[in-house]
Amino acid sequence: MSIFISDGPTGSLASDQDTAEHLSSPPIDPGASKKADLAGPGIGDYAELETILPRDYNPLLTPKETQKAVFHLKRYIEDTLCNELGLMMVEVPLIVDVESGVNDMLDRDGSRTPIQFHISNDRGKHPIDAQVVQAATKWKRMALRQFECRTGEGICTDMRAVRKDYFLDHDHSAYVDQWDWERVVTSEQRNLEFLKSIVRKIWKALVGAEKFAQEMFPELRNPRYPNLPEELTFLHAEELLAMYPDLPRKRRETIVLQKYPALFIIGIGWPLKDGYPHEMRAADYDDWVTDTSKETSRDTHGLNGDILVWNHVTQRRHELSSMGIRVNADTLRRQLEISNLLDNLSFPYHQAIVNNELPLSIGGGIGQSRTLMFLLRKAHLGEVSVTVWPKILRICARRKTSSYSNSGYPFSRPAARSEQPPRQCPNSCANLETIS
Repeated sequence: MSIFISDGPTGSLASDQDTAEHLSSPPIDPGASKKADLAGPGIGDYAELETILPRDYNPLLTPKETQKAVFHLKRYIEDTLCNELGLMMVEVPLIVDVESGVNDMLDRDGSRTPIQFHISNDRGKHPIDAQVVQAATKWKRMALRQFECRTGEGICTDMRAVRKDYFLDHDHSAYVDQWDWERVVTSEQRNLEFLKSIVRKIWKALVGAEKFAQEMFPELRNPRYPNLPEELTFLHAEELLAMYPDLPRKRRETIVLQKYPALFIIGIGWPLKDGYPHEMRAADYDDWVTDTSKETSRDTHGLNGDILVWNHVTQRRHELSSMGIRVNADTLRRQLEISNLLDNLSFPYHQAIVNNELPLSIGGGIGQSRTLMFLLRKAHLGEVSVTVWPKILRICARRKTSSYSNSGYPFSRPAARSEQPPRQCPNSCANLETIS
């Protein structure tokens, strides 16, 4: 259910003073700020969130148009990813067996735990302890073997998950939807240049999706919201730290995105020169320990990264994708040792990697609602997905709109515009019920 409800005229965005992530003086205690910055995603405070939500926000599309765009964009992106990366769409689990070790822990400090429940089954004779998936990262690699994917082939999933430990703000939800993908690679392809080549293919799909959306709905071509650049900028996390040594991660990203509005940050998880990783990464999927200094001519590690863009609606950093070349037997052991998680080697998934029973791979997740929110120029995830939001967040959002409709309509109302004949969506689409 959307949290923005407005039928007033289009207003201006929040000023720089209203935007918490805009440039300001460095923190008084850089070390403390950097440590706090690793605590997890989200803003963490609704009073702060209210100051950064765009003022007098009105969406560019009606609720019906939004739903049509959502489903056509999903199909476009899935088809393009499969064509560009040699993938096929497959089914993905919502729940997994705890004993498998397949669930994604998201970090390595134990702060983001999955929802777990007991299935008594057969009056307790054959019970199962299950977890709701947080991400399908590990499952996908096992699926590559199951589907007998060869080098250059892979899978893509329409993944749904629950992450109960997120702070619920404008771009973080307890309900997670992603295009989770995985592709078989060779040992020779475990390098930065190959990683970049795959990132460029994904970027091509996202740029194409933006153009596709604007062909369907020309009103999305709005001078206030510039289109994505054709080329993505690559920066290593060490380079970013060298540019802004006194700032924590989120502030570094915010500032650099003013210069490069579309960015892939490489090497996330290994401690940088200031002693802190750019962000915490789980120890058993992305490779963040491999030495890449020969390729970068500086002291760098890691074969992973994130795609970030500058969101002109929210005036904030906006992460679209996290991905990387996966651990092999050696790097898995090293990362588990660094993370004090060597006991995890007893799990079937980890044993399969150590014993070279799973294919080497590269993979990642592209946030569906995050991407749709950006491409459709929305201010909140709730406008493109249906989940739960706290009452205080709804109140914050209503204060930032120019007026509030008491109709109870569950989506944002668009700014008034002249009547136009209905457009025909390509490939036609089914009638959609109003989501509440």
